[in-house]
Amino acid sequence: MPKILDVSTPAKRFRLVAQWEAVTWAALLVAMFFKWVLGYEEAVRIPGMVHGIAAFVPFVLIALVTARSLKWDLMTTFWALVSSVPPFGTIVFERWAVRNGKLAELSAEAVASGKVADPALAEA
Repeated sequence: MPKILDVSTPAKRFRLVAQWEAVTWAALLVAMFFKWVLGYEEAVRIPGMVHGIAAFVPFVLIALVTARSLKWDLMTTFWALVSSVPPFGTIVFERWAVRNGKLAELSAEAVASGKVADPALAEA
């Protein structure tokens, strides 16, 4: 069973922060519902701050560190950064990166477990 809080490698740190960013997006979307539909003006104050400071900023920093560590090209780095803007985009990007061999041992584990059929990723 994979350890969700294992941050021993750049790829695992990236995965954890990508998932955290998506969780805070979900909280922010719920808060926006409370603000705009139910009229609770203060509903987004705390989730918005948590998302911005404790998720978005760390995601951008970790994405840049991961890009450097794993030698991503400019387009991969660009899409990693853009993925932080739409809700749940970080999850979509992380899954794409695993499938396309961009997340080192996570991509190799996917090939070994049969989740990715591309034999070229076995060398990653």
